Amino acid sequence: MSINPKTTAAVGDHPLHPMLIPFPVACLVGAPITDLAFIGTDDAFWARAAMWLIGAGIVMALVAAAAGFVDFFGEPRIRSLNDAWYHMVGNLAAVVLALVNFYLRYAQGAEAAIKPWGVVLSLIVVGILLFTGWKGWEMVYRHHVAVLDAPGQTSSEPVTPHHGGEGRRRAA
Repeated sequence: MSINPKTTAAVGDHPLHPMLIPFPVACLVGAPITDLAFIGTDDAFWARAAMWLIGAGIVMALVAAAAGFVDFFGEPRIRSLNDAWYHMVGNLAAVVLALVNFYLRYAQGAEAAIKPWGVVLSLIVVGILLFTGWKGWEMVYRHHVAVLDAPGQTSSEPVTPHHGGEGRRRAA
């Protein structure tokens, strides 16, 4: 068993989930910014941009969630962390709200849906992402999920000391 909870969705020893999450976060945080740009300028471009950002954010969130689910269900020590549950449930709530937001914009028109519910939903999603991002970093920094602790450690396998007392990777 590895020293720390191990990621199971990885390329080599590089976890996929943290590589993917910047994309939906950037899109979903950009949505209320473009909503406010539309409110300030009345330029329809910003309303359409917000809708596209929300759509892209949902698609990329589902891709990132797939890697997150593999980690969550593939490592019992991750499932045992309260922070992991808060992170997962909160992110699912954010995606559901983003889906509602996208649907409203698609059904009513990008411009018509922004005032007031579109921008409100966008801001709520950002608030949830702040919370779930905090919980994600708690998993990394406090619980050391997928962290390699020893100098020179190249996998999440336990480090065994050798002659000089330095850590060395165990043979696979």
